[in-house]
Amino acid sequence: MSITQTLKIAVVCGGESAEAEVSRVSAKGVVAALKENYSHVAQFELGSELYRALADYAPDVVFPVLHGPPGEDGTFQGYLEILGYLYVGSDVHSSAFAMDKIVAKRLFASIDLPLVEDMVITSDCDVEQTVLDIENKLGPAVVIKPARQGSALGVTLVNSTDQMPTGINSAFAFDRQLLVERRILGREITVGVIDTDTDTNAGSAAFPVIEVTTPEDSWYDFEHRYTSGLSEHVMPAVLSAAQTERLQKIAIKAHQVLGCRDLSRADFIVAGDDEEYLLEVNTLPGMTPTSLYPDGAKGFGLSFPALVSHLVERAANRR
Repeated sequence: MSITQTLKIAVVCGGESAEAEVSRVSAKGVVAALKENYSHVAQFELGSELYRALADYAPDVVFPVLHGPPGEDGTFQGYLEILGYLYVGSDVHSSAFAMDKIVAKRLFASIDLPLVEDMVITSDCDVEQTVLDIENKLGPAVVIKPARQGSALGVTLVNSTDQMPTGINSAFAFDRQLLVERRILGREITVGVIDTDTDTNAGSAAFPVIEVTTPEDSWYDFEHRYTSGLSEHVMPAVLSAAQTERLQKIAIKAHQVLGCRDLSRADFIVAGDDEEYLLEVNTLPGMTPTSLYPDGAKGFGLSFPALVSHLVERAANRR
């Protein structure tokens, strides 16, 4: 990959999402890594005056380091399209599809990817009746998720029906639509995907498979994702060669059916040697010191500076 040192790069972070502070930590690392190869890199806060700041800076490429809506759900991507900026990452539609767990699962199902059984509920539901419906269809052990949030915000793991109302009401604080899935006990697995060349029509490749481990009786929630020492990344995950290959192929297929561009990260639950389930795809995975995607890139042979430079060059070549 050749480096176009004269590129001006605007790294955008923050805003008002529940994940804004995490995005600022990610952006700090991205800016430092980009400065190893580029002379003109500046960090900008997502806000009402961003359009003016970008116009004054006149970047060649915008690098969104945003988590959750409106930075990751296609809203910000549409903003950049209207203003005419080239940018890193998936376009409007792909970002919107991936951020909406309900829509994404329907696309995954259309190509027969392995999924956990689920049901969708909305904020106008009768919670008492909904609890009965969930138990009848999925059983008492479920995972309740806001349809359009990231970093496990608003997600509740439920072990019995009497816990469901609290989990449902907590999730409705984040979204008016919820995805409720049968709870599968297994290993938390993730696979990063990268579009490999600077040509926009290039193929996609999968990073080494990573297993995420957390202390006993915990899971990879918001706190364990972003607190140093509360999770470990095992790379490569100790799996059979056949299962490793399957997980990587599923991650690439999910990336492609959503229409993702440049990068993504697929999350799985592995319940056995021949039993894996795709949970979701993240189009702007975290770039903090504890994040999974940069770890996977390192295992793929890309240092963090090389990774972010690759992404910038791909965006710049979309002229």
